[in-house]
Amino acid sequence: MYKLFFKRFLDFWISLIALICLSPILLVVTIWLHFANKGAGAFFIQERPGKDAKIFKVIKFKTMTDERDAEGKLFPDAQRLTNVGKFIRSTSIDELPQLINVLKGDMALIGPRPLLVRYLELYSPEQARRHEVRPGITGWAQCHGRNTISWAEKFKLDVWYVDHCTFLTDIEIMWITMMKVLKRADINEAGQATMEAFNGSN
Repeated sequence: MYKLFFKRFLDFWISLIALICLSPILLVVTIWLHFANKGAGAFFIQERPGKDAKIFKVIKFKTMTDERDAEGKLFPDAQRLTNVGKFIRSTSIDELPQLINVLKGDMALIGPRPLLVRYLELYSPEQARRHEVRPGITGWAQCHGRNTISWAEKFKLDVWYVDHCTFLTDIEIMWITMMKVLKRADINEAGQATMEAFNGSN
């Protein structure tokens, strides 16, 4: 009953109340990033697969500039990540606009993270089960390593959540997530600004 009805009910009302309460912070961060990103805008919008692999547009705060080299290619992520962006990412503030996705029903507060569309064809049948539930702002994998564990480990944790989605599990995930945010833990893979891309074998 929780997974089929109450989870969505709670997601809707919690995200609505959170957006109202956090609106002053969201406004300040939007203005701050508008200038810090050197004209690249404050929001990052990208297509991602959701429940049943249905494509939606995820919304996040943008933490990088769009600076390019002489050939028009984007500089590496680590070079484009601004100091403001590092702070926004380390505090997980960049995830807050996804509350809009939760409100719309594209996402849940808790579930497997929505990854890139191009990864869809790389998943094994077992890994693809992560799309049996709505993707989340945080999830079981985020509580157990986030960007510091391998893709194989992350997918195992995602599928575990699909099979063990309960109210108590979600409460546990929310608590662990808050502790990690306060400690700014597991933000990036060692030596990288973002996690290494999934190629179907790692």
